[in-house]
Amino acid sequence: MTDIATSNPDLPTPKRPLLQRVDKVVAATAVLLAAIASYSMDQAAVSVWFVVEALFSIAPFLAASVAFAAGAKASGLDQPIAAAFRKNMVTAIVLASLLGAFSPFCSCGVIPIIAGLLNAGVPLAPVMAFWLSSPLMDPEMFILMTGGIGLQFTLAKTVAAAVLGLASGFTVAAFSRTSFVTSPLKDGVAASTCGSTCGAPEADTRVVWTFWRDRERLATFTSTARETAWFLIRWLTLAFLIESLMVAYMPPEMVAGWLGSSQWWVIPMSSIIGVPAYLNGYAAIPLVRGLMDVGMLPGAALAFMIAGGVTSIPAAMAVFVVVKRGVFALYVALGFAGAMASGWAYQTWLAI
Repeated sequence: MTDIATSNPDLPTPKRPLLQRVDKVVAATAVLLAAIASYSMDQAAVSVWFVVEALFSIAPFLAASVAFAAGAKASGLDQPIAAAFRKNMVTAIVLASLLGAFSPFCSCGVIPIIAGLLNAGVPLAPVMAFWLSSPLMDPEMFILMTGGIGLQFTLAKTVAAAVLGLASGFTVAAFSRTSFVTSPLKDGVAASTCGSTCGAPEADTRVVWTFWRDRERLATFTSTARETAWFLIRWLTLAFLIESLMVAYMPPEMVAGWLGSSQWWVIPMSSIIGVPAYLNGYAAIPLVRGLMDVGMLPGAALAFMIAGGVTSIPAAMAVFVVVKRGVFALYVALGFAGAMASGWAYQTWLAI
């Protein structure tokens, strides 16, 4: 039987219950912060400051990536990009891997770009290639790592970033006929990030570079940027809050100290621990340099840095709510396998 309130448009729509109107992510963040405060007010203050600093540090990258994703949608550039990537998969994967290896986007900042590309219809294979290679190296990190650890290690990480992108892209391409690869985004993600439901009609395939002069396209840009930024800020706030507890009660120095050995198992263990751990690319440089000075295998150090860069807690949480579980599992598996393979390959090369 049809509800009267929904069948008669003249009647006001009943309000949803309060619990349904509360944002679950915001509520979870508030509950966790309250729990921390009840245990230790000092830690609550430290955690809040940690979240503020973390969001501030990645704000330029997030702003750039959100603007790029929203601008591509508003201008109509996303459709030609998608068409170009679909024409030649091999070329698309190679270009995406190389572009990612030298792009300035962090593992969190790349999320709105990949969501926008997937919404536009870009195949998952080149997106995954860019996705995994992008957080591992950028021009500034290359310079700092060369001075802090050495040119050889820096070149090894740069090569590993490009190779990981290539391997990931072609691995995903091998599963191109599976359902989770052909439709990787979770239901509702396109709508929540404005997908194809906002702004200019789908029939309009022109690329309008000065999109801000068109009212509808400007509305598309504004709404897409707003929704995407709010999505990221909510989830990253919760993720950074969880990370603050990891840093407080399981700091990177302690975790890395467990790996300060030359035993054979250190490389796979470094990859396993590095997957959920978070090592900021720049902050990790002196820490890893110190561990290598006291005997940590260079291959283990490389595996740890790659795993932590690709699948850090904030990035993983943002990815989890964007893509389906199969894609998320593949993302984590590729990050782990790539980190371990890079570590073994580098260590073997040094032994030759």
